[in-house]
Amino acid sequence: MQNEKKSALIWLRNDLRIKDHFGFYNAARNCDKIFAYFSFEPDKFEDTKWGFKKTEKFRTLFLIQTLKCLKDELKKKNITLIVDINSATVGIPKFIDSLKITDLFYQYEWTKEESNLSDSVKKAISKKIKIHTYYDQFLYHPKDISYELDTIPEVFTIFRKSCEKNTLVRKVFPEITTFPSTNLLDEEFTIPRLEDFGFSEFYPSPFSAFPFSGGSKEGYNRIKYYLWDTKKISTYKETRNGLVGIDYSSKFSAWLSNGSLSAREIYWQVKDYEKKVKKNQSTYWMIFELIWRDYFKYVSLKHGNNIFMLDGILKKRYDWKSNHKILMSWINGDTIEPFVNANMIELKKTGWMSNRGRQNTASFFSKHLFMDWRIGAAYFESQLIDYDVHSNYGNWMYVSGVGNDPRDRKFDISWQSEKYDPQKKFQKLWIK
Repeated sequence: MQNEKKSALIWLRNDLRIKDHFGFYNAARNCDKIFAYFSFEPDKFEDTKWGFKKTEKFRTLFLIQTLKCLKDELKKKNITLIVDINSATVGIPKFIDSLKITDLFYQYEWTKEESNLSDSVKKAISKKIKIHTYYDQFLYHPKDISYELDTIPEVFTIFRKSCEKNTLVRKVFPEITTFPSTNLLDEEFTIPRLEDFGFSEFYPSPFSAFPFSGGSKEGYNRIKYYLWDTKKISTYKETRNGLVGIDYSSKFSAWLSNGSLSAREIYWQVKDYEKKVKKNQSTYWMIFELIWRDYFKYVSLKHGNNIFMLDGILKKRYDWKSNHKILMSWINGDTIEPFVNANMIELKKTGWMSNRGRQNTASFFSKHLFMDWRIGAAYFESQLIDYDVHSNYGNWMYVSGVGNDPRDRKFDISWQSEKYDPQKKFQKLWIK
């Protein structure tokens, strides 16, 4: 009896790459045909109840650039990228029927908006479709760590030390083979422009610390530059608190956030660098930051929707405010703190802010202004090119005293300004 022909649809969300990708690798090994699918979920581009868009122009442009790059990479493998402006709830059932799909592959997502969408898609498709879900966004795979999800430590250091001691990082998946040209669809799917989302075309600020484009190609170029060409990684620990320029930190977070680079790929590149060039505290610190990224994903896996709740994962009550005038002064960089103002103006004009800036502006918002931290988190979600739901809400909880910080710190903004911007170089750059 002849084996049934299998056709796979790879539903892409925050895993916008072809290299080191569980779905593509396994579908290519087991299916006769492969198609990729991405939806610009309409609700991602709507206004929030606080008066700003859920996704602003900076991340939208980065996403468009990423998809253009991915489309080209897939085409070289004779795989079509289907780009949809309708919700996946509508689009996936339609293409499953028209392409006679037998297998649906997608990265497992567990935060509320993403899991609601997954549930809706599953309900809308035939039960005959074989669904393959997978964790592909971690450094340490959930099956490999020493903890059950409900026992994930509430303190990062305990988690980190356990992973470093007991857990190996998996190797990257080999590159997939090229499919026959008959695998390509005749239809060409257009990637929307900024204008289609109500944004005007814009040019990046000449002072931006993140003047980079989206897509795996640009991400790999950045790895090459930061590690191999300039060896900047060897001084990462000393420079990571910088504020001005492209080289004070790796900037990998933007490509990691939409999955055009994988954490495993960066890890093994760093390990290769340590072998061939230099191993020091700075190279370790890069891996340290990748573990922090993992940790916030595990925190959200453990605590679910509590990461979006006012009392956070600690169930800790504060007297939070919700004042539009105060919110706008923070957004527009019009507070009593010039250091906060400079960082907020940078974010508004570029879609980027340093880690040091994020900690200070978030602490000021929640611990000085006593504003509902979720509003600040939602604004960061709107603006940041490298927005990641787990890191964003995890960090905001942490700084606001309702998350994983055992010390409940409050940043001394003036002291931070003197320490990290003593000559006021950064402030002068943005405050005119």
